[in-house]
Amino acid sequence: MYPVIEWRDNTVVMLDQRLLPTVEKFIVHRSHLEVAKSIKDMVIRGAPAIAIAAAMGIALGVAELQDDPAAKDPAALAAKFKGIVSAITATRPTAVNLFWAAARMEKIFRENTPDFPLLREKLIAAAIAMVEEDLAINRRIGRNGQELLESGDTVLTHCNTGALATAGYGTALGVVRAAVEHGKNISVIAGETRPYLQGARLTVWELQQEHIPVTLITDNMAGLVLKKGMAQAVIVGADRIVANGDCANKIGTYSLAILAKYHGIPFYVAAPLSTIDIGTPDGENIPIEERDAAEVTHFRGQMTARPETRVYNPAFDVTPASLITAIITEEKVIRPNFSRSIAALKGLRQK
Repeated sequence: MYPVIEWRDNTVVMLDQRLLPTVEKFIVHRSHLEVAKSIKDMVIRGAPAIAIAAAMGIALGVAELQDDPAAKDPAALAAKFKGIVSAITATRPTAVNLFWAAARMEKIFRENTPDFPLLREKLIAAAIAMVEEDLAINRRIGRNGQELLESGDTVLTHCNTGALATAGYGTALGVVRAAVEHGKNISVIAGETRPYLQGARLTVWELQQEHIPVTLITDNMAGLVLKKGMAQAVIVGADRIVANGDCANKIGTYSLAILAKYHGIPFYVAAPLSTIDIGTPDGENIPIEERDAAEVTHFRGQMTARPETRVYNPAFDVTPASLITAIITEEKVIRPNFSRSIAALKGLRQK
């Protein structure tokens, strides 16, 4: 477990994941704009962790108004709060958990204004509580998902879905952790996850810390790995799951799902209920974040392609529900028909 994010003395402290695995550095944020920048710049990443960062950023933004005249004027406070939320939600458009967290904080705002001291206290308490809530949710995801694995299995995974992407346990990697905790002999093959290398830098590092056997491959080796029968399951996370079961996840997930389908390997998605977006009917309507070209043409300041190179850099792709064997949530493992199963879970989503 790693202290990915925490509220400390009216600041938000984050582990800078851009520097891992070579440097462990923590950044102290004293304003909501600093938190927003760190979400955008991927100091923190992973849908559940982004949700916690969003909540803490909004709480921090309100705490900043302690001596502001707006704290005593409900209309002015509402305008300031709207600006704080907008700054946070403008950072990463695909991960619906961010918007879920913002909506949760907005509900607290509506219920506790114009009492500013109480509002400030409630928002901070809610943001801090999300850490323990997320840990509990991830453990339940892991417990449900580990039943799908047999001792001796190797899991192929993509991007980072572990402690670093959450409050400290993980979704897809949480399934692996839970299986190991249940005494199963599980190993992992981790795709490097270009262009940001979350698999190489983060997933491998996490598993090495816990002595879970892991083999690193480049993303374009996955087809051969599955053809050779080197993995018995593919498990990934998700940044948004829509009403028909289509899932948005880190770019490269769609290709991996096609490969798994072709080779007859089960393809599982592990995610909390807060990742489910009932209001979006299918994957065609998911907004896909496109990131700076420099992430492809450079790595940590080292040029890998000439700067004038034309680049297409979507951060996510969408895997159709037809390629997904099951979706692992904290409530249950759901299987096709996903539209019906997801609709049935609607009332169980966190308020």
